[in-house]
Parts: sequence; C-alpha cells; structure tokens
Amino acid sequence: MTKFPLAPMIDQGIKWLQTNFGSNLDSFSTAFTSGIGDFGHLLSATPWWLILLLFAVLAWRVGGWKLALGTAAGLFFIYNLKLWPSFLDTLILVIISALVSIIIGVPLGILAARNDRFHWVTSPILDFMQTMPSFVYLIPALLFFGIGKVPAVFATVIFAMPPAIRLTDLGIRQVPEDLVEVGEAFGSSPAQLLWKIQLPIALPTIMAGINQTMMLSLSMVVIAAMIGAGGLGAGVLEAIGQLKIGMGFEYGVAVVIMAIILDRLSQGIGRSLKTDLKNKE
Repeated sequence: MTKFPLAPMIDQGIKWLQTNFGSNLDSFSTAFTSGIGDFGHLLSATPWWLILLLFAVLAWRVGGWKLALGTAAGLFFIYNLKLWPSFLDTLILVIISALVSIIIGVPLGILAARNDRFHWVTSPILDFMQTMPSFVYLIPALLFFGIGKVPAVFATVIFAMPPAIRLTDLGIRQVPEDLVEVGEAFGSSPAQLLWKIQLPIALPTIMAGINQTMMLSLSMVVIAAMIGAGGLGAGVLEAIGQLKIGMGFEYGVAVVIMAIILDRLSQGIGRSLKTDLKNKE
C-alpha cells in the first residue's frame, strides 16, 4: 500500500511559508521580542514587595482576606527560594499568551455560537488542537521564529486557545431561548441581544474557559522552556538534565504556587463580575 505523503506535504507547506513570509516573520519576531523585553525590564525594575502587594490587594478584592494571605505567603516563598526573576519571566509569558488567546478565542466563540456553519467547521479543528501532543506545537514555532520567547508565545497561544472558543460557544448556546425571544420581541438588535442578554448569562461559562486557557498557558510555557522560553521551566529542565532532585522540586513548587494563585484569582474575578451583573439587574 502506498503511504500517504503527509510529512512531505507539511514540509513543503512550511518551506513555502518560510520562503514567502520569512522576512515578515523575522520582523514580527524582532518587534515582539523587544516588547516582551521592555515589559520584563519594567517588572524587574519594580520592587518585589510592590508586586507581591498588588497581587495580595487583587486577591483580597476578588476573594477575601484568606486568598490575599495565601497569595502573599506563596509569592514570598517564591522570593525566598531565589526564584523571583524566573517567576517574573514565566508570569510575563503567561499573561501575554493568555491575553492573546482570550482576545482571539472569545470573538471566535461568539461567532461559532451565532453561526452553525462556522461552529461545524471549527469543532474538528478544536478537537485536533486539543488532542495534539503539546510538544508538537514547538516544532512549527521553532521553524518560524527560531529560539526564544516569541515561539514560546506562538505555541502557547495555539495550545491554550481552544477552551476559550469552546466554552464561549457553549455558554451562549445555553442561554434560554425564551429570554432571547423576549429580547427580540422588544425590538433588540443582534448586538443588543449579545451584550445585554447572551453574554451576561453566559459569563460564568466564559470565565471557566478563560480560567482553563490561563492554566493551559502556564503548563505550555513551562514546556516551551525547551526552545528557550526561560523562566521556571528552564530551571526544571536544568534540574532534570543534571539530576538535581532538590532543585527540580523547588522550581516545581514555584510552578504549583503560581498555578494556584492564577487559578484562584481568575475564579474570583469571574465571581465578582457575576455579582456585579446581578446587582445591576
């Protein structure tokens, strides 16, 4: 039986993209790297205790004093382990990757919820994106952008975007039809139906998607240390390569603390938004 030439087709497609858009990708990579560097310099110049305090205040606003105390204790422990620079590098990549994923994913989810044909087209694509091993995303990112933080963000966005699309789509589709019909009866436009009825009701589901996107961004950023992303993932890889169990445990604990803080903060923000919407009603 003749083998289907999948690998050669993909290789030819990548070569075509590199030939026709290689210079544009290089320019984009340079500009994006400069922006990430400026953001990193800003955070590095900010005193560690001020960043800790900002996180604690945000945690207190969205989750109460217990969350604020736990957030402050976790961040202080990371600082005490001398992992603060690596923590900042990882935080920058997670924030940028999650924001890009949300900015692209939520509108696509809205479009999928309001267009059955687009929903039918995107469903198998999202299945493919979610089941593909995360390491595979590093290959095209490395070919297009080389080694560094830009390919890490590129691979992370592709890996972390599906939950934002899926749960936005699901949340809007789960809005009761009678509420939509009431809005239409009062003469609401499609945009008014979306902003006044569908999105507020679907907000908890959308926020769950955003939470999952943020968690996937963190997990992928750690893996992307293999292509020069740096951060806490680089420490984990170094510990594995040198069989330093204690060092690997320290970096692993820092990743866990960071994941818990981001998870609780995103959940708290979702609850706060839901409460504000109820108060307005």
